[in-house]
Amino acid sequence: MPSETGLLAALQYADSFFPSGAIAFSWGLEALIADRQVTGAAELEAFLEGQLRHRWASFDRPFLVAAHRAAGDVDRLARLDRLAEAMTLPRENREAAQRLGLALLGVHERLATPSAATYRALVRAGEAPGQLPVVQGVLLDAVGLDEATAAAVSAHSLMTMLASAALRLGAINHIDAQRALGAMRPILAGLLAEPTPEVERAQAFAPAADIAAMRHEIQTTRLFAN
Repeated sequence: MPSETGLLAALQYADSFFPSGAIAFSWGLEALIADRQVTGAAELEAFLEGQLRHRWASFDRPFLVAAHRAAGDVDRLARLDRLAEAMTLPRENREAAQRLGLALLGVHERLATPSAATYRALVRAGEAPGQLPVVQGVLLDAVGLDEATAAAVSAHSLMTMLASAALRLGAINHIDAQRALGAMRPILAGLLAEPTPEVERAQAFAPAADIAAMRHEIQTTRLFAN
């Protein structure tokens, strides 16, 4: 369990009010809603669960935890970062994760978070791509969160980002969004109770969302970046 200070920090960094830049991304959800594959609360909950199980827990979490453990080892972090980029096959998702990672580094540099300026300089020099899970691991360690709490912050941030996107796209209402987040809580708790997969076993399999993200750029109207 985090200390009182750690809990308050987790609440701050997991809050959608924190300027992470995530509000600009839907990770394929906008295209799925446009195609009427997600039309309401039930489909949104299924989408959220799929993203948790088959993307976040099996891919983002291993890289976040590995980066958290490697904090201070710049060479190791850069290798993890390059591997995360190479394993993110859809260009749209790869570029989105990089944009979010760099935006997060910029915010934390302005907040004077330890390691933020150093790692941002590494990314800007082209020595690391700045993929979001690795950046989260670096920064959430730097603000004093243990790896379990850091993982919970990462997952909760993803869920609120997606629920917010569905709300703004008109697929659900505010109450639906809160119910969906509540429904994900026991699922996420179960995933967090499981051992973190090693990076060598990391994998993501969310083909419907990946294809939707790739198709997003040909939509006539778009609210989100992917």
